[in-house]
Amino acid sequence: MDKTFEKRKKVIYDLICDDLYTPMKFKELAMLLQVPKERRDELRQILEALESEGKIYLSKRGKYCRGEAKRLTGIFRASLKGFGFVVIEGEEQDIYIAEEDTNTAMDQDEVEVVITREPDGRSREGKIVRIVNRALTKVVGLYQVRKGKSYGFVIPDNQRLSSDIFVPVEYSKGAVDGHKVVVELTSYGDDRRSPEGKVVEIIGHINDPGIDILSIVKGYDLPLEFPEKVLNQAERVAKPVSEADRQGRQDLRDWQMVTIDGEDAKDLDDAVSIAREGDCYILGVHIADVTNYVQENSALDREAFKRGTSVYLVDRVIPMLPHTLSNGICSLNQGEDRLALSCIMKIDEKGRVVDHEIAETVIRVDQRMSYTSVKKILEDHDPKETKKYQELVPMFEEMSRLSKILREHRRIRGSIDFDFPETKMILDEKGRPLELQPYERNVATRMIEDFMLLANETVAEDYYWQELPFVYRTHEAPDEEKIRTLATFINNFGYSMHVGANEVRPKEIQKLLAKVEGSPQEAMISRLALRSMKQAKYTPENSGHFGLAAAYYTHFTSPIRRYPDLQIHRIIKDNIRGRMQEEKIVHYDKILPEVTKHASEMERRAEEAERETVKLKKVEYMQQHLGEIFEGVISSITKWGMYVELPNTVEGLVHVANMRDDHYEYDENRYELIGAHTNKVYKLGQRIWIQVTGADRLLRTIDFEIAEEGEEEDGKE
Repeated sequence: MDKTFEKRKKVIYDLICDDLYTPMKFKELAMLLQVPKERRDELRQILEALESEGKIYLSKRGKYCRGEAKRLTGIFRASLKGFGFVVIEGEEQDIYIAEEDTNTAMDQDEVEVVITREPDGRSREGKIVRIVNRALTKVVGLYQVRKGKSYGFVIPDNQRLSSDIFVPVEYSKGAVDGHKVVVELTSYGDDRRSPEGKVVEIIGHINDPGIDILSIVKGYDLPLEFPEKVLNQAERVAKPVSEADRQGRQDLRDWQMVTIDGEDAKDLDDAVSIAREGDCYILGVHIADVTNYVQENSALDREAFKRGTSVYLVDRVIPMLPHTLSNGICSLNQGEDRLALSCIMKIDEKGRVVDHEIAETVIRVDQRMSYTSVKKILEDHDPKETKKYQELVPMFEEMSRLSKILREHRRIRGSIDFDFPETKMILDEKGRPLELQPYERNVATRMIEDFMLLANETVAEDYYWQELPFVYRTHEAPDEEKIRTLATFINNFGYSMHVGANEVRPKEIQKLLAKVEGSPQEAMISRLALRSMKQAKYTPENSGHFGLAAAYYTHFTSPIRRYPDLQIHRIIKDNIRGRMQEEKIVHYDKILPEVTKHASEMERRAEEAERETVKLKKVEYMQQHLGEIFEGVISSITKWGMYVELPNTVEGLVHVANMRDDHYEYDENRYELIGAHTNKVYKLGQRIWIQVTGADRLLRTIDFEIAEEGEEEDGKE
């Protein structure tokens, strides 16, 4: 067979190389070679073999030509529906890959792709010709044994992996039906065969408490345990603050200062203080001096770099640094001497920083406050709470005044404030969700946010003008095309937006959000505006922060839980101590591109894992409410249906197939579903009643159907 195949391959290749050959489509070649219909598959295989060897290529008009097509290298992003896109660095437009052209590529693989079509006004289309680098070596999933068989299959948790993984019985490690496992891929399969793998870890049974979250942790390859070496080092360095530690530092222990955090926070990395000097405020933002304990390139530092960030999941925190540090000596605990890096700012009545100092300090926090307590004092004027903290009340009132000034200063500048409710989850001891609530922002959370934003900006601007290597938090202006689409869409609701000839200003988006505030469309337009934005990232160059309308921005305030902040502290301390010589500058210039790239990637990973755990618990919560009726808001519309968001932040899908009163067509310009016969219209932001019809833990999906108001009690059977 092989000899015949090779012979035929040579004949066809010679034909295509012939000077008289004109490029032909598959059908034309088959007719010329007189290949009968039933043997055309063989011809296709021969042409594909020649193509993968780079001897021939398919032109954009679908004709076979001699030579090699231009190959591009990029990252494959699989969709949930089998097809995918190849993202090429530095190119705005992705390349669409149909399901039959993925060539066994899996999500995140680095691949070589050739362009097969460039239709006018639509995405380029391509075909993957080679896998350069496999991103996935391990997969987390559910182990299942097929009826009457001894071998098993693993159904991947990752919805972007379309095929199950075959596990021969000798490689099952004793896993039984219903186990969640980690499987290592031994073969990636092809059109005819499933991928294969061997079980390397049994996480636990799918119904055991906590196994669901643990599966997500393993799926994102989040490190749970700290290596022994790192823990030992943390123990060694976590010594109480000594006289030697205080040397050369400003002693601020007699300044009145507090930490304000959530009730259950244990890693307190920022404290605040305030004083008046004439018409100016003196705001102190005091940040734990973590780099005093985490030396560059130590085992602790390498582990922190690898993790990049702490990950906050619904039932646990996976810290960047061991607890001895993060909840101990680095945490600004009440009444304890702590080493800090302080940014002390003098702010005028317009909210401008007229002077500042960044210094190494020793501090002692007077009181650990919670957001709830401070809100009770400032907003509710709760007599009990006010009496309890009476010595601190004047300070909170000053802080509140300054906070309003800072917020107004940012508003005038054009800063965009997306106020989306995050989800607060209350779980029982078995990890089952008891309650879901939107996580309310209040006067206290906003106050701390304002102070941290200001410190971050002040530090970034200072180091930008010193022209020293630094880590910036940058946010690019949105894609003009996306903003034009948004502008066209909001016209439907009678809103308009000015889009300049070649730049979008944050002020325009801010004005739009102010216009829609309080309207029924507020949540929807805010969400669409947010979707039109790019993601913020860490970079060694400063290009400003679009969303905050800030020319300079960094992350300085959370070194316990974010590696970029730790990196910045190191640079600041080298500078304060006069160590920023040529050699150091070269060193930082060399490492920062990799540090920022890795930190941005780890941040994405943490966000995705956090989102997945929240999604999972929402599904679990809604399983307890099947059949019940709720009122919600249409939060997005697609051709396959509409997503409805409930007041508790749960989002579910009403599939078009379940909208049985009519046949609905999707109008993509107006984001509407329109009934073909009744002309009934469903639009974004519309309030509707739905019934919960399904909640699938495996797929992490929630299904709704439209219900008539008053069919049954709201939220009751």
